[in-house]
Amino acid sequence: MADTRPNRYTLTAIGLHWLLALLLLGMFVVGLYMTSLPFSPQRLKLYNWHKWAGIVVLTLSFLRLLWRLSHRPPALPDAVLTVMPAWQRYAHHATHGALYVLFFAIPLLGWAYSSAAGFPIVVFGVLPLPDFMPVDKALAEAIKPWHGYAAYALAALVVLHVAAALKHQFVDRDSLLTRMLPRRR
Repeated sequence: MADTRPNRYTLTAIGLHWLLALLLLGMFVVGLYMTSLPFSPQRLKLYNWHKWAGIVVLTLSFLRLLWRLSHRPPALPDAVLTVMPAWQRYAHHATHGALYVLFFAIPLLGWAYSSAAGFPIVVFGVLPLPDFMPVDKALAEAIKPWHGYAAYALAALVVLHVAAALKHQFVDRDSLLTRMLPRRR
């Protein structure tokens, strides 16, 4: 049976991909910066921004997952599959799966930490979110490092993902990257 999937991602998938990429990069940089600041109004402001952005990432990740489940991604082109070793195909699928897991795990760990620490999340200062963990300082301290570990794991996977895309574009010259870029008119 022939594969009837398109040869490139939909404009919605492309938009969600790049929007999340920019948000995650910004959140990682701000996360590193804010944790190095002494206690101050600036630090509190950045923590609130970081939490709001985390909820936006969680929401966009949910939308992205729904879109991906309802719109099959393009298959790897036959020209790529014939030369790609099995380990690279496995790494391709494993990396994408791990990225999706972390898109959800990191904001949920942050939310859990914030709840357990007794710091409610009020998105954009107007939408209070429910705490889904009881206030428990010991639990908060146990959760806190996992949010950071997961963020570093995501950063490492993003570097791997970008390196693979650049390898395909500039070493293999198979134009695989263009499937995730908007079409030029």
